[in-house]
Amino acid sequence: MPGIPPQHWPHPGDGGAAGDLKAVVATVEQGYRQLRDLQAEFSQKTFLSALKRTEKGSGELMMKMPETGTAMFRFDYRKPKQQIVSDGRQVWFYIPENKQVMVSDVKRMLAQGGVALNYLTGLGNVSRDFKISISGTGRDAKGNYLIDLVPKKGGQAFARLQLTVAAPAVEKYRKNDEAEDPFPIVSSVVYDQIGTSTTIDYSRVKVNQGLGAGKFTFKVPKGVEIIKP
Repeated sequence: MPGIPPQHWPHPGDGGAAGDLKAVVATVEQGYRQLRDLQAEFSQKTFLSALKRTEKGSGELMMKMPETGTAMFRFDYRKPKQQIVSDGRQVWFYIPENKQVMVSDVKRMLAQGGVALNYLTGLGNVSRDFKISISGTGRDAKGNYLIDLVPKKGGQAFARLQLTVAAPAVEKYRKNDEAEDPFPIVSSVVYDQIGTSTTIDYSRVKVNQGLGAGKFTFKVPKGVEIIKP
């Protein structure tokens, strides 16, 4: 390429990778802006780096995105038995075995990383909030897309987020230049500053069913101790 030093020549694969990244990000952002509510099964695996131990969990997730204010969410864990519920203002963390429920201000709890899923409320603006790159080879064994997101602002609850984005959702975007799937996330991995990682896989996803706000309130069972920070 005359006049351009060899070190600045484009690599044959760069255009494809850049195109993939742009399409994947658009699929996530545009789709997520259509999301009003979500219901899904999830399985969770947390690797505690300091203890070299892995903990597993599973259950059902519900989330509601109001037009204004903070998202509401609910995690009903079957294993281990516990509930995390938020109406957008407060969070209830209930462990039946301990007969205790911890009640906290949602903004404080999310800022402190108390709920690993706090990033889910902001996926409509990932390009604004994160530095985004292709992760590894860019695809998983099923052909889904892998991207890494690093928060642009320091002091966040996590150091890095990896998203697996459904290939069919990205291909629909490429075909129509418009995202059609409000929740194209297959799985997510959150890494903190000390190497602990939480992997969540989503299945049986249902979107925009009109979930009522009543599902995101928690009634403290009789005889359960209330703990506040």
